[in-house]
Amino acid sequence: MPGIGLSLTAVDSGLLSPLIPGQTKLSWFLLAPDGDSVAGTGVILPYTSSDPVPGACNLAFDLDIDPNIYLHYNIFETTIRFGPANIGYSRGSNPPACDTEVGENTRWRLRYDIYQYFLPESDLSEQSLITSIQSVANVQTMREHGKRVMTLSSNDKTEVVFSSIPGQGVIYSVIVRDPVLNTSSSYIPVHTYACSFSSTLDGCDNLGKISTRIFFTITGLAGLFVCFFGHRFFKCELFCMGFGFAAFLFFVLITRTTKLDYDIRLTLTAVIGVVGGVILVMSWWRFGSVMSCVVAVGLMLGFLISSIVFFTPVGDIQVFRSNVVFWVTFSCIVPFNVSGGCLTGNITTCGVAGAYAVVLAVNAYIYTSLSYITLNILKRFLNDNFSKAFTDVPFQDIDFIMITVWVVLGVSGIVLQLYRERTRPFFPPSPYLMWLQERERRKTNVLDPSHHTSSLPSRLLARARQLTGRRESAGECTPLLL
Repeated sequence: MPGIGLSLTAVDSGLLSPLIPGQTKLSWFLLAPDGDSVAGTGVILPYTSSDPVPGACNLAFDLDIDPNIYLHYNIFETTIRFGPANIGYSRGSNPPACDTEVGENTRWRLRYDIYQYFLPESDLSEQSLITSIQSVANVQTMREHGKRVMTLSSNDKTEVVFSSIPGQGVIYSVIVRDPVLNTSSSYIPVHTYACSFSSTLDGCDNLGKISTRIFFTITGLAGLFVCFFGHRFFKCELFCMGFGFAAFLFFVLITRTTKLDYDIRLTLTAVIGVVGGVILVMSWWRFGSVMSCVVAVGLMLGFLISSIVFFTPVGDIQVFRSNVVFWVTFSCIVPFNVSGGCLTGNITTCGVAGAYAVVLAVNAYIYTSLSYITLNILKRFLNDNFSKAFTDVPFQDIDFIMITVWVVLGVSGIVLQLYRERTRPFFPPSPYLMWLQERERRKTNVLDPSHHTSSLPSRLLARARQLTGRRESAGECTPLLL
């Protein structure tokens, strides 16, 4: 029967059993909850008296010696916690005290290396998980295959936060090192997909919502059009850019201030995006300020470039854990991309942003890490604690393919539009301003025949001419009043 302090019920669970002098046998018992059939793997790791003892100074969890890593995730972040280790000791001796002294001969000299290992993308099979767990179960294999994210000292809090990647399998492990004896030992690796296999809604097998796929499919088609024809159809370009800005800002606002269902929020976001696109188009149509519209379009490119910068390892630098430093730096990078030439900058924005919209559309059906370029920024807007999270993501075959697609589409769109627009005016004139100029010309130019013509629509003028002709043919001199 499982006893308190000597047993644990959990996924990725493990036990650490100190041996007494002369002991040559040890028995563990593995039970499945409710008698269910489960698949699993067991790994036995022997340690010597010089190796650190994982979780031996645990005070927060149930086991007396707890080498387990406790994981909690939500849509934004994944948090791992573990108990402090102790220095090694020989069989039959009393373990060193955990907190009575602070010095080189105590546990305070230990260091904790945090490792991360990504499973193959879009592979949710049990066999893939079991094989991966076996390949990183001990110290040597984790160092060979995993990626060290950071190192904690014994004075640091034994808690690390990562960005959640729903549908992507990740294994986390902690290796505790004794720098004096140059020895190390591993905690029990823990895994997560940041989603549920038992949920019928938003489960790992059906992560992509229908509403999300529809939204981003339309966005991708619009982005493909803007990538190759955005500058030629200037009003369509302004509408798409205005839609993107308004939709992004409104989604952040409505998510932070309400608890509406996701589909409702996405629908309202699309409606506000349309309103934002119409406003930007009408502002150009009414006032004719090309520069202000191009600045608004350039901010889209600046936002994307700034997001790319923080998508790299730069985003995990410690100084950017501060929200103030992060947002000031982010905001300073954005305006730099508005200072280029109007025509070149506008076409470049069409190519880069339009091609990235295609990448987002593909991500609605096939997972790609490139979506986290902007998704990490969105998470930081929505979650105040996301600044603590490491935003590392896997780069596998599909990601390199999508980078190639993004570059090819972007460069092709930019080159094609620059070539096609080389003999045309930089920007089309404002229809409203053209109408004002035409009206003024008619008023002032008496030699222009249109100066003596009423400004009625052409159909009414033609009808008036027909009526006038009939009256003249009948010998009538009564004038036709319009």
